[in-house]
Amino acid sequence: MLAVPLREVSAKVRRGDPKDEEEDYSLPVWSGVLPLALVPGSPVPDSRLDPTIPVPAYVSAWDRHAARAIVG
Repeated sequence: MLAVPLREVSAKVRRGDPKDEEEDYSLPVWSGVLPLALVPGSPVPDSRLDPTIPVPAYVSAWDRHAARAIVG
């Protein structure tokens, strides 16, 4: 991993193979895609929340796939 300060950024999101130059395919180097994903962690309550208040089911049972279907 490499960490660098970011002052201005942009990102491109697409699917499929990398778009290498034709002559690059003859080089003995790996080419491909490393898929990354965001996954939900455990709910963290507000530090000032009354500790007797439980985590609601809609938070503890959150399903990112179901949420994606609702959003589109």
